[in-house]
Amino acid sequence: MKRMNIEVYGIVQGVGFRPFIHKLVKEYNLKGWVKNTSTGVTIDVEGNEGNLFKFIENIKKESPKLAFIEEVVIKMRDELKYYKEFKIIKSSSSVKKFTLISPDVCTCEDCIKELFDKNNRRYKFPFINCTNCGPRFTIIKDMPYDRKQTTMEIFPMCSNCFEEYTNIEDRRYHAQPNSCYECGPELFFTNKVGEKMQGDPVENARNCLIEGNIIAVKGLGGFHVACDAKNKSSVQMIRERKHRDEKPFALMCRDMETVEKWCFVSDKEREIIMSFKRPIVLLKKKSDDFNYISPDNDYLGIMLPYTPVHYLLLEEQIDTLVMTSGNISDTPIVHNNREALKELAGIADGFLMNNRDINTRCDDSLVRVFENKEYPIRRSRGYVPYPIKINKRVGQILGCGVEQKATFAITKENYIFPSQYIGDLKNIETLTHYEEQIIHFKRMFDIEPEIIVCDLHPDYMSTQYAIDESNKSKLPLVFVQHHHAHLASCMVDNNLTKKVLGIIWDGTGYGTDGGIWGGEFLIGDFKGFERVGSIRPIKLPGGDRATKEIYRIGYSQIIDSLDFIPENLKLTENSSEILDMIKSNFNCPPASSMGRLFDGIGAILGLKSSVSYEGQCAIILENSAADTEKAYTYTLYEDNGMIIFDWRPLVREIVAERMCKGMASAKFMNTLVAMALDISLINKERTGISNVVLSGGVFQNMYLLKKIKQRLESNGFNVYHHSRVSTNDEGIALGQVMIAEYGGGVNVSGNTFKNSRD
Repeated sequence: MKRMNIEVYGIVQGVGFRPFIHKLVKEYNLKGWVKNTSTGVTIDVEGNEGNLFKFIENIKKESPKLAFIEEVVIKMRDELKYYKEFKIIKSSSSVKKFTLISPDVCTCEDCIKELFDKNNRRYKFPFINCTNCGPRFTIIKDMPYDRKQTTMEIFPMCSNCFEEYTNIEDRRYHAQPNSCYECGPELFFTNKVGEKMQGDPVENARNCLIEGNIIAVKGLGGFHVACDAKNKSSVQMIRERKHRDEKPFALMCRDMETVEKWCFVSDKEREIIMSFKRPIVLLKKKSDDFNYISPDNDYLGIMLPYTPVHYLLLEEQIDTLVMTSGNISDTPIVHNNREALKELAGIADGFLMNNRDINTRCDDSLVRVFENKEYPIRRSRGYVPYPIKINKRVGQILGCGVEQKATFAITKENYIFPSQYIGDLKNIETLTHYEEQIIHFKRMFDIEPEIIVCDLHPDYMSTQYAIDESNKSKLPLVFVQHHHAHLASCMVDNNLTKKVLGIIWDGTGYGTDGGIWGGEFLIGDFKGFERVGSIRPIKLPGGDRATKEIYRIGYSQIIDSLDFIPENLKLTENSSEILDMIKSNFNCPPASSMGRLFDGIGAILGLKSSVSYEGQCAIILENSAADTEKAYTYTLYEDNGMIIFDWRPLVREIVAERMCKGMASAKFMNTLVAMALDISLINKERTGISNVVLSGGVFQNMYLLKKIKQRLESNGFNVYHHSRVSTNDEGIALGQVMIAEYGGGVNVSGNTFKNSRD
């Protein structure tokens, strides 16, 4: 007989881990106990020595599918306790509190079978779940993960549910959100003013959809606004009510058979869309049938049902729903009933709600597949709060991210915890959500930051938040340049530590010279960077206004390239004021931005004169590209040691053949590929660096990403891109914390900010 004390760290709470251990010990005739703690799971067990080691071996091999074991620490104990049985005992808390938490996951197959089994006591119960599925992150208020620490606390289990909860042979053994019709939350359907409707709530909601109306549906992390995707007038009504003229909507399809009616699906795409994470996956359209869902785009964003309510809604006449975030423009996703009735009153005709609170908002995740791997675009539900593990123990650092696609990141030991997608930090509602989530993450993972780090941009709310927090807490504040953070983010994503060449292309980033950057070539690592290449600055007539009215950028590029506007080239009515502004250089801030270069070229080609959402023109250029390897003329010149891409020859040629839009789009992007290779080769010759990272929102363009990667690799470069966090600004906080950890950052007001441990 021997006795062991075993500590298991990782995602081991809320995933059926204690029930799994309870069952496993029976195979080896072991006795003792298991409990949740503030740091993971502790097992104290005794029995035959050989059986003990077999038991340890199988903990990792046979653990529940939602569990992720990071470490198992074993201590042999001299004193035997002579346990008579094995049991799950009460969870314990300690001063040290740190364990990983499972994201929310979709309803499992066993629960779906019960959901539609007329003989099951949970037949069509809209909150059916077990230890293998259901809400986790969004209902947890604090750790350890027990019912009393979740929003299920107000629903005491009935005798039947409690019997399942305490029966080791039951699938719901210690399932914290376990409930049924007798003891669980209630689903109800209301009209637009919040009056509960009589009858079955799902049938009422479905009938509302069939009649062409719009409903709000409460999900795991917030509300969706939904309509029948096949009803064009309903979709148009959502566009009008949400003021979302052209931006694509996400779809939810009943099953894979329905998905394959609309889109081509590869094996990897099928694996991801059917995974327990249930993200929205961008899939290539089979036809133009849904062009009104995603105009000017060859792709549809599609997800499968992931809650019982979704399965019930899609059970009969409707097989495809528009499922877009339930919010008003530029505010966070709505997550409570009162807020929904107020904020979505002008959008939804009815509300399918419940009385189970959502503690943490969490929007849908969005991914696509590149080279048979996940390529994240929005990392949220199903992925958060799972951390990025790194090969270095780090201090406790808060990275505040940026303004667009805002996230934050917080670090502890070998982990970086990127937050869920917050939104664009442009109003008090989003800022409040952002601040609440920082507090929540600090509490959940027992983190008190030693350093705060933020972007250089003085007008970002995230920067102001960081300054205010630093002043209050007296903690060191580190400023990090936007594109340096992009470079570092991709390095972290790929476990790189040595200097790399970063090709960092996006729309806007505040430069160390106070200018607008966005088409950058950097040599750097976590400690610092050198700007070694860029693009010729583009004047933006009217400043920020030009990012929407992109014909302004088109005119700016034409005048810079030709010094006049050809008679047959009219990008908008009444252009004289804009042309005077450009020629007098009044209110025309320069930007070395690749995103703005795309906008201007799109305007010159007549694809768009104004855009209604970020990246719209780049998407149209990508999707309209013809099949050609041809490129335009361009030149490179040197300015203060930097290699500058001169796009003026390219513009002159585009103006000459602008009627061939598909060919011009492809040749434009092929020119960028050739330019990227040329500047990379020059820098390789100068520095010997052959590792290249690709980051920034422009690399959501699959045409560019694929061709630049192929061209660089065929010329001896090792090319790295994102696969665990987004390439857009959502990933920046990840880079910020690592730069602060290594003592990097930018001098501000004569101060050098250093890692406090240096």
